[in-house]
Formats: sequence, structure tokens, C-alpha cells
Amino acid sequence: MTKKFNEMGFEEAVKRLEKILEKMNSGNISLDDSLKMFEEANALITSCNKRLASAEQKVEKLIKSRQGDLALDSSGNPQTEPL
Repeated sequence: MTKKFNEMGFEEAVKRLEKILEKMNSGNISLDDSLKMFEEANALITSCNKRLASAEQKVEKLIKSRQGDLALDSSGNPQTEPL
């Protein structure tokens, strides 16, 4: 692998995880290679989870910051005024 995990974009990391899974499921790799791939996959999963948690926090902050300006109906949908 050429890029460090924190330099990879989320989508790139997911694609790499898919390739690792494909290789591991093929059954045509050695135990040592399987272990290396497992370690890489574990690091990628950790990185992706951190990115997802960070994105979720940003979305929550954005929602909270605008809730004072946004009225919601009983279903949780934004209320709109008739034109």
C-alpha cells in the first residue's frame, strides 16, 4: 500500500477494503499474507469509523446551529410558510 490511511479518502479506503476482502475470500493466499491483509483491513476500518464519527458530529452541529431558525412540524419536517 502506497498511501497512509489518514491520507486516503474515505471512498478510496472502502475500495481498498473491498479488494482485501476479495483477495482473502479467494482462498489463494498464504497465512502470512492473510494476516498482513487482516491488519491492513483493521487499520482501514478504524480510520473509516473515525471519519464517519467526525462527519456525524459535524452534521449534528450544523443541525443544532440552525434549529433555532428552523421550525419543525409534528413529523419532524421543516415547516414552510405559504407564498
